[in-house]
Amino acid sequence: MNNSALSRHGLDRRRAQLRELQRYLQAQEQEFFELHGHLRAFVDRYVATLGSSYLELDALESQLHTATQYLAEALRRNGISARTPRAPQATALPTIPFLPTAPPLPAEPAAGVIDLPPPSLKTLYRRAAMRLHPDFADNENERQRREQAMMLVNEAYASENRTRLEALLLAAGEDPLKVTGGNADALHEWLSRCENSVQGRLRVVQAHRVALEAHPMHQLWLAISRAEKLGLDPFQVMVQRLRSQIAERRQELYIGQRLQPEPGLAEDFLRRRIERMGASLGVDSA
Repeated sequence: MNNSALSRHGLDRRRAQLRELQRYLQAQEQEFFELHGHLRAFVDRYVATLGSSYLELDALESQLHTATQYLAEALRRNGISARTPRAPQATALPTIPFLPTAPPLPAEPAAGVIDLPPPSLKTLYRRAAMRLHPDFADNENERQRREQAMMLVNEAYASENRTRLEALLLAAGEDPLKVTGGNADALHEWLSRCENSVQGRLRVVQAHRVALEAHPMHQLWLAISRAEKLGLDPFQVMVQRLRSQIAERRQELYIGQRLQPEPGLAEDFLRRRIERMGASLGVDSA
């Protein structure tokens, strides 16, 4: 009896399930893109408000490091043991990850009920050889890959393992209709591949959603949004703190560029700088 006719109801049900899964994936992607858009707007606002101050602070830190290097070298030339402070790390302006583009679904087999008998094992072997033979390789890496694949094909053919041979052909991109015969089996295989593809994409979207919600900028966005709803201005507080740090670094740079390489003040200045740079990196300065 024709397997395609028997499977018609099952195929229709699987198609409906696939469409429902695709709609769910589309909703999940839409939620991700909406969240990503909100966070992207917040990051742009963050950079526009604080970016120039961070750049100015980084420039001062770099100048201060150069001054302390000169001072430490001069102290050592005078016979005084002096360590050079750690180099400052430039402030990394925030970035947020993008969702990679989804791969296309496998092409659907020919429409309609097609009654094709399954090809013989020898036919399958010949098709596998046409697709995977090393002589068709474009480069050495491709040749090695094909040699490995043909070893598996030869083993499957020698052991008359039709299931394994079919799987190798499908993995190589062969049309399922030409591998398993009748259209129903080919459609079942296509639906399975589509379902796996959509489910894989769904896992990728959900993983990126979790990563986005765990991103430090997402946490900051939520905190600032809550504060602004209470009438507070967190960004202004952050700007003031940065301006205060900039003023401190300017004063420190002014002193560092004018200190003489002598015991006492110069050594104390370097010690404080080393302690601060160690603290800023979260390490022991000793």
